[in-house]
Amino acid sequence: QVQLAESGGGLVQAGGSLRLSCVASGLTFSRYAMGWFRQAPGKEREFVAAIGWNGRNTLYADSVKGRFTISRDNAKNTVDLQVNSLKPEDTAVYYCAARGPWVGASALMGEYDSWGQGTQVTVSS
Repeated sequence: QVQLAESGGGLVQAGGSLRLSCVASGLTFSRYAMGWFRQAPGKEREFVAAIGWNGRNTLYADSVKGRFTISRDNAKNTVDLQVNSLKPEDTAVYYCAARGPWVGASALMGEYDSWGQGTQVTVSS
């Protein structure tokens, strides 16, 4: 059974930074592409960033390019999202997701098989 557990969310002022982390179990992590999505109150869940199984390809939503960085550590079964220069509109629950095996990064929610419970990020102005 695949389990994904996010951590690292919190309350931060605009312009601040956080490092979100997702630890995976129940799968051969190094074979899976990973993604981060977010859902703000009253809005649909949206793509944020993704990384392929081998870490060579990454994708970012236009709204976070240059501010967010996705990375993975296959030895630790973790995928991190470094979020910098945070804006109030970044406030959302952030979810990690897994798809695979042996596939690249994807921005499409429907292509992900497993999801975590989410971690709340709140950015105050």
